[in-house]
Amino acid sequence: MNGLYHLFVWFNDPVNWHGVKGVPHRVVEHLVLWGWSMLIAAAIAVPGGLLLGRSRRSGTVTVNVANVGRAIPSFAVIVIGVIWLGLGNTPVVIALVLLAVPPIFTFTFTGVRQVDPSTVESARGMGMTEARILRSVQAPLALPLILNGIRLSSAAVLATAPLAAIVGSGGLGRFVVDGFAVRDFSEVGAGVTLVVALVVLNEVCFAALARKVTNGPMARPGRRRVTAS
Repeated sequence: MNGLYHLFVWFNDPVNWHGVKGVPHRVVEHLVLWGWSMLIAAAIAVPGGLLLGRSRRSGTVTVNVANVGRAIPSFAVIVIGVIWLGLGNTPVVIALVLLAVPPIFTFTFTGVRQVDPSTVESARGMGMTEARILRSVQAPLALPLILNGIRLSSAAVLATAPLAAIVGSGGLGRFVVDGFAVRDFSEVGAGVTLVVALVVLNEVCFAALARKVTNGPMARPGRRRVTAS
């Protein structure tokens, strides 16, 4: 209880909410790292998963290659990146992208592969082009799984981004690193609490989005139809 009290006091101290070391500024820094990492990862993994997922070839090797990024420790990638590129956000973003790509790619790939082949054949029979089928049939039907992959990657990036503080970058990890440096465990606890709060918020937002997608027109059997352009 004593620790919770000190944590409460820390959050109610106006000093911790202003300036470049305040909570709002650190949250923005954290979200910038998250945003760039997720944007780059999605730009790589979603198109790759869609295109390779609709291929008739076996995807085992492709998925295993994509998952190599999950086997590489993010901290090791950050350290190597700092050695090659110097301090800054770039090595951190590279490490977070490697962490984020595999779930997005795997779920996108799987989502496209699980689309009912008869639905695809019906679309072809109506004269739809392959690009149109991918855009209007396969991608919408695979969307729930794609969002699930993005959700998992987003949570992992939010939880891993605090490592940026170890190499002098910003974000909520600064509260943990700086707090340990001066043995201010209230500050450490505040940093951890804020990261957990972001991860929980991430889950809530994606759960709401998933419900909306699941209840959308493409998910209702009575309204599922294919239209030719």
